Amino acid sequence: MLGFPRPTEFNKRIPKQKFYEHMELPAALKRVFVEQIRMVWWRNKLAATTVNIAAGDMVTEIEVFEVCLQQPRLEEAILRQMDREIPYHILFLLTCEGKEQAWIGYKEAVAGGAAFKVSRYYHTDWVPEGSLRFSIGGLNMDAVYASLVRQIAGDALPSEQGETLQASVARSEAKQQLERRIVALEAKVRKEKQLNRRMEYNAELKLLKTRRNG
Repeated sequence: MLGFPRPTEFNKRIPKQKFYEHMELPAALKRVFVEQIRMVWWRNKLAATTVNIAAGDMVTEIEVFEVCLQQPRLEEAILRQMDREIPYHILFLLTCEGKEQAWIGYKEAVAGGAAFKVSRYYHTDWVPEGSLRFSIGGLNMDAVYASLVRQIAGDALPSEQGETLQASVARSEAKQQLERRIVALEAKVRKEKQLNRRMEYNAELKLLKTRRNG
């Protein structure tokens, strides 16, 4: 699956109730889990023992979960909850009606490595099932993970030469925050009736757009 080496294959079905029975899910989120997910397969385990690559400082294993959906849509909150509960990095492969889509979160260790935080997710488009292929590149599992995030994110995560994954994600998030501030200010300008306030908003808007274009 996904072009990964045979030694990484695990192919174990995990009853979906094992996830929501052992996760602290709000009632509404549990209902989404039950209604949107048909079954879950643990397809691959990428680790030093299965890909013959050194363990990383931050990444020891990358699990590949195939999540079979009832419909081609899944609440991101479900993936985020699974990522929080499972102490490894995860590549999610969503499948439905003969199509597939890969998702992966930028996941960082917190609390001395005892827990993880996902800042944001990246995903591919929906494509015909069986057509996604990813390469395993790098000298250790940290590099493998960074490579997979970049492959799945594509143009959504531009990087400069020699830039670390952490730096690329931070720069991308800063750009998105700037865009949100610009959109919010543009809305304020359209609604504001007082001329002096509109002038203030426009001056700030000009500065933000200069930062964006610079």
